[in-house]
Amino acid sequence: MAVSYNGLWKLLIDKKMKKVDMMNQVGISSSTVAKMTNDELVSMKVLEKICEKLDCDFGDIVHYEKETKDGGQ
Repeated sequence: MAVSYNGLWKLLIDKKMKKVDMMNQVGISSSTVAKMTNDELVSMKVLEKICEKLDCDFGDIVHYEKETKDGGQ
C-alpha cells in the first residue's frame, strides 16, 4: 500500500507553517514527521490530531496511491 502526504505539505505551505510548527502545535514527534516525509504509514490517531489542529479532513492531508503489479507506483 502506498500513501502520500503531499496534501499535508501543501496545506502547511498555504498556512505558512513549517514542519516544526506543526509538530509543536499538534504534539507529534520528529520521528512521526520523518515517517510522513518518507510516505510511511502513521496511526489514525496522529492523522486525527493533525486534522483537528489544522482544521482539515483526512482527504486534505493523505492520499492513497495504487501500486502497480511490479510494486512501483
